[in-house]
Amino acid sequence: MRKIISVILCSVTTAVCGQVAGSHAFDFLNVPAHARLSALGGVNVSLADKDLNFFHNNPSLAGDTLNGLASASYLFYVGDVGQALFSYSHDFKNIGPLLFGVQHLNYGSLKGFDETGMETMEFQSGETALVIAKSHQIGNFRLGASIKGVFSTIGGYRASALLMDAGGIFKHPAHDLTVGLTIKNAGIILSDYSINSTSHVPLDVQAGFTIKPDYMPVRFSLTAYNLLKRDVLYYDSLTRNNKPTTLKKVFSHLSVAAEILFHRNFNLLVGYNYLTHETLKFETGGGGAGVSFGFSVMVKPVEFVFSRSGYFAGNAGYSFTLSTNINKLLLRR
Repeated sequence: MRKIISVILCSVTTAVCGQVAGSHAFDFLNVPAHARLSALGGVNVSLADKDLNFFHNNPSLAGDTLNGLASASYLFYVGDVGQALFSYSHDFKNIGPLLFGVQHLNYGSLKGFDETGMETMEFQSGETALVIAKSHQIGNFRLGASIKGVFSTIGGYRASALLMDAGGIFKHPAHDLTVGLTIKNAGIILSDYSINSTSHVPLDVQAGFTIKPDYMPVRFSLTAYNLLKRDVLYYDSLTRNNKPTTLKKVFSHLSVAAEILFHRNFNLLVGYNYLTHETLKFETGGGGAGVSFGFSVMVKPVEFVFSRSGYFAGNAGYSFTLSTNINKLLLRR
């Protein structure tokens, strides 16, 4: 039964984030957790001071200017699968700002089967991460770290882990340029699904930059991820069909994005993730896989962000994020 459950969940996770699944547990941590990230290709480690939720991608991305900001996001996927994210930044008197987050992926109702293939019962499954993070400014650099308690319940099988993210950014003093680097999900498995399980944490190293040319209303981002894995594209070595070229292998580690800055209160977002495209496309065509877009609009005191991420022909994920500054709301009262 556990093998059947694993296949189901690995299939779901691969479709959401476009990565090769099955090699480690807690893959839900790689799912784009909020709408702006989803619209910008699913990975980004350099978009600083724009959205509180980006500290989940790189804990150094949320600075002191976001104190009091609270955010709620939800991802609608296929069937009953959905993911919620809650984030908050609070300035404590003695230790300064701390960032808090809760990420929960609900797989909905899944069917269970025994070893003979007979259906047994339906069960609810989900995975949760509790996050606390801190960042610190040093000149043009900002460093950050986060601790995550991760919990997974799949058809009666449970696992937990203690993980850490560590990252940093460099902000150019004269130009709108930010370079970011992060080590994600380093840690240990506290308890595994069973005594025979050999789960691994989804460790990853990501790097990228975000730049806005001085006289252009567009902000570009380029992010490299899965840097600890040389080959991430699926290839059947037995048949030797569709063997990836060197160029494809390089592109499979990259995600590109752009924000069109129409107004300080309205932006259009677009992204392209090559690995998602190659993983989920049909043989007859891409069907929009890997292409994402969305928009952000500020209607004070609330910001609303919407995104659509293409998975395969006729299927897509939709994300929504609402953010507001609780401190400013309290002052208005």
